[in-house]
Amino acid sequence: MSGSQSDPPGTALGHPGLPEETRAVYERHAEGFDRHRSRAFFEARWLARFARDLPRGGRVLDLGCGSGQPISAWLIGEGFRLTGVDYAGAMLDIARRRWPDGDWRQGDMRFLDLPERFDGIVGWNSFFHLTPDEQRACLPRLAKHLGPGGVLMVTVGPMAGEVTGTVQGETVYHASLSPADYAASLEKAGMRMSAFLADDPDCAGHSILMGIKL
Repeated sequence: MSGSQSDPPGTALGHPGLPEETRAVYERHAEGFDRHRSRAFFEARWLARFARDLPRGGRVLDLGCGSGQPISAWLIGEGFRLTGVDYAGAMLDIARRRWPDGDWRQGDMRFLDLPERFDGIVGWNSFFHLTPDEQRACLPRLAKHLGPGGVLMVTVGPMAGEVTGTVQGETVYHASLSPADYAASLEKAGMRMSAFLADDPDCAGHSILMGIKL
């Protein structure tokens, strides 16, 4: 769904909102959301870890790229060949204004089917908008878009469950599998879990999952 920016999952029980409802929230609030998105760049350490295993100038997919700040901006600045995909057109409009020559595409990660293969895929604050079943179905799609040794990094929840977050005061849906379920799902997709950290205090409480394509 739209990405790179919504708050990490909260503590209240979530609701089974449709993906289109999540997209509509980001469409309505793209400009305000972009203005208020933290620029503290607490993601830097994890992005550096993600980039460490990528070839110089490699192809990276920012899945749920939103307006491009700060994830896409950092990857572009580090010299990666970036493709940004987002479900919300209004978010992509902002990214295109910032990088008119960039590769920005509208799409739904649940049905991802691009001709390219990537060295890395990052889904920061986007993958967790999918339901648990959608996440299980999406992971093999992501694996198919990675070359051998390709790296996946997504933000998830600290444990299995459905919760709610907010975007500019509107409720959005979040979900997570358990770490063991993620490990099993990655293995079925031909990947190996390489890192999982719940509620990282040095990353504004985000929970991060990383995997490597075998």
